[in-house]
Amino acid sequence: MKQKLLAACLVTVLATTLSGPALAEKVLRLNNTEEPTSLHPAAGFNLISWEPLNNLVEGLVRLDEQHLAAPATAESWQVSDDGKTYTFKLRANARWSNGDPVTAHDFVYGWTHMLAPETASPAAFLAYPIAGAKAFNEGKGLDPGIRALDDHTLEITLEAPNVSFLNVITNPNFAPLNRKVAQANPTWHTEAKTYVSNGPFLLKDWKHAQNMRFEKNPHYWDAASVQIDAVDFAMVNDPNTSYQMYRTGELDMTPSPLPSALYDKVKDHKDFRNVPQAGGYFFRFNTRMPPFQNTDIRKAFALAVNQEDIVKYVTKQGRQAAYGFVAPGFTGPNGKDFREESGHLLSTSPEAAKQHLAKGMADENYQTLPPVTLSYINNPSDRKIAEAIQNMYRETLGVDIQLQSIESKVFYAKQRGLELQFSRSSFVNDYADPYNSLESFLGNSSMNRTGWVNPEYDSLVNQANTEPDAQKRWDLLLQAEKILFDDMPIFPLFFYNQIYLQKENISGILRHPVGYIDLKYTQIK
Repeated sequence: MKQKLLAACLVTVLATTLSGPALAEKVLRLNNTEEPTSLHPAAGFNLISWEPLNNLVEGLVRLDEQHLAAPATAESWQVSDDGKTYTFKLRANARWSNGDPVTAHDFVYGWTHMLAPETASPAAFLAYPIAGAKAFNEGKGLDPGIRALDDHTLEITLEAPNVSFLNVITNPNFAPLNRKVAQANPTWHTEAKTYVSNGPFLLKDWKHAQNMRFEKNPHYWDAASVQIDAVDFAMVNDPNTSYQMYRTGELDMTPSPLPSALYDKVKDHKDFRNVPQAGGYFFRFNTRMPPFQNTDIRKAFALAVNQEDIVKYVTKQGRQAAYGFVAPGFTGPNGKDFREESGHLLSTSPEAAKQHLAKGMADENYQTLPPVTLSYINNPSDRKIAEAIQNMYRETLGVDIQLQSIESKVFYAKQRGLELQFSRSSFVNDYADPYNSLESFLGNSSMNRTGWVNPEYDSLVNQANTEPDAQKRWDLLLQAEKILFDDMPIFPLFFYNQIYLQKENISGILRHPVGYIDLKYTQIK
C-alpha cells in the first residue's frame, strides 16, 4: 500500500513539475476603461472600440512594426497600371473563429454593409476612394466597386489612384463579416456566445460594462505567432483607480494617458513609457461669428497662446507643443517627416498678436472687441487649459474672454451645428497618412466645424487625393497645410502621446501612432 501511495505521489509531483510553470496560462491584464461603443466592425469608430476590434478581427492588411500596411488576411495583391484596381489574394487557410473559411464574399458583404445607408456607419466616409462608394452610401447609386472574383480573390476598383488606400484599409472598420452568421443573426456582435471573429483572438466572455475576456483563436491563419493564451479587459474609467490596480498587480499595463497629477511621480520609473500618437488638441474659430470672421483677429488669438507653457505647467503629461496641425510620424517618399518638412507654421509672439489684433479691429471698425466665449467640455483637464488661455489673453491682449463648460454630447452637437464661437477640439488619425488630417478642413467636410472655406485649399487637398505620383501628392499636402495656417480657422495646442506604465515582463505589444494597439505578438515572461 505504501509503495502505491509513493508511486501516486511521484506521478503527481512529476505531472506538476512538467505541466505547472511550463503550461501555466499566459494572461495579459488590461483596462479598456469603458464598454466599447460597438464590437461590430462597421459601428465601432473610436479608440475604446478600435482597440478590442483590432485584436478580434482582421482585414486584408494590418500595420506592421514599421507602422506600414502589411499582408494579413490577404497574402498578396496586385495594382493595375493606372493605379485604380487592386486585386487581393486571400489566404486559403484563413478561418473564422467558428471554423468557417474567410472568403472574398465576406469582404464584399462586410464593406457593402458598412456603406449601406441604413447602417449609418460613422466609418463609411473612409471607403469613399472606392468607385461608387459615396453615391451608394448616400442612397444614390448602384453597388460600389467591391467584387469577389472567386472565393479567394477580391477586386477593388477606385474612383482614382489613391496612394494611401492600403493605409486606409488597415483600420479595423474594414474587417470582413461572416455573411452566413450575420444574416442568420443580426445581433451576433452583441454577446460573446454569438460573436464570430477572424483575428488573433476570439471573444470568450463579455460582461457588459464590467469586463471582457479574449482567448487565442485556434482557427486564426497565423495562430502560431500568438504567444499568449488570453487577454482580460477590465472597464474602469477612473485613471487613479486604474493606477492603483496596476500597483497591486491587477493590471499589467495602465491605459493611456496617465493623469497629469501622476506624471511627475512616475516619469522616471522603469515601467514608464512615452510614445507618439498621431493627433492633437486644438481650437476652432467660428469664422461666421464676430469677431472671428476677421483673419487678423484669429491670428491674434492664436499667437497670444504659449503652447510650451501649457504643456509644461498645465497638462504636464510629457506632450509636445504643436506649431502645425499634422502630427509627427508620417514619412514621405523623400524620407522626410511631414511635420519637420512643413516646419513651424505659427509661433508664440505677444507683439505680433497685439499688432494683428489692432489691425483686425481697425479693419472691422471695432472700438471694442465683441464679447468672446471659449467653450470646452466639462472635465477637469479642459477646464485647466481653458483657464490658462483665458489668463494669457488677459495678460497679452488685454481681452477678457468668458468660459463656457458644456457636457460632451451637447458640446459636440453645438460644435457640429456651428453654434459655438470659439471652442476646444481634438483629432486622432483614422489611418496613417497626413491626408486624413487635412481632409477635415475641406469646405464640404462634416469635420470642418469652423465655417471656413478656401477654394485653393480645397483644390490642393482634392488634387492630393487623386495624385498618383507620391512626391507630388506629398508636396500638395505641404502647400495645403500652409494655407490652413495663413487663414488660421484653427490653431493647435499640443500633439497627443501615449504615456502609460507597463510591467517589465510584458513585451511585443505594438502601439501604432494611429492609436490602437496590436496584441498579436505579445509575450509574457
